[in-house]
Formats: sequence, C-alpha cells, structure tokens
Amino acid sequence: MSTMELIFDVAESDFDERVINGSHEATVLVDFWADWCPPCKALTPVLEKLVPQYQGKVLLAKVEVDDNMRLAGRYQLKGFPTVLLFVDGQEVDRFASFRNADFVAHFIEGHLRS
Repeated sequence: MSTMELIFDVAESDFDERVINGSHEATVLVDFWADWCPPCKALTPVLEKLVPQYQGKVLLAKVEVDDNMRLAGRYQLKGFPTVLLFVDGQEVDRFASFRNADFVAHFIEGHLRS
C-alpha cells in the first residue's frame, strides 16, 4: 500500500464507508483536526510517520473539523486534536491533545489485531 492509501482525508459524506466499514479490514485512526490549532499541527507529523510503519494494519483518516462539525458533534468531541480508534465498526478508544510518538505507538499497539 502506498502512503496515499494509508492516510486519507474523510468528510461526513464518506465517513461511514471509509472509517466504519473500513475498520472491519484494518484498524482506523481518525484524526479530528483544525488548521487554527497548534497542537493539531504538532500531532499530524507524528501520526503520518507512525501509520506507514504498520504496513497496512493501521489507516489514518483525517477529518478537518471546521468543514465537518456534525461529525465532531456525533462523537461529542470537546477539543482538538482528538484521535478516535475504530476496530470492527466500533470506536474502541480515543485520546485528545498532542501526544508524542511513544504514546501514540503504545495506543495503537494496544488495539492491533493479532
């Protein structure tokens, strides 16, 4: 898989298909971010560097919150960035704010399929 297939933008219109349905095939991280948010800009390179290391077992869907406020409301998000983790169509975990690569790797590995 190319990096482009592992990391993709998603909106309300294709969220269920790409994230909910996609999480039956691979673990899907969903990064809710905003352009005006400094912690979001700090977290993005951490996520984009880690995801390819899982060789297709983990995908990263990026949701720009200003354009997708209904999605942010659907998941009752209170701050950004917030990262949700989906497995088999369900949200199984989340974290908010900037986190370093070690934290994010541990977070992901706690939910990987065997």
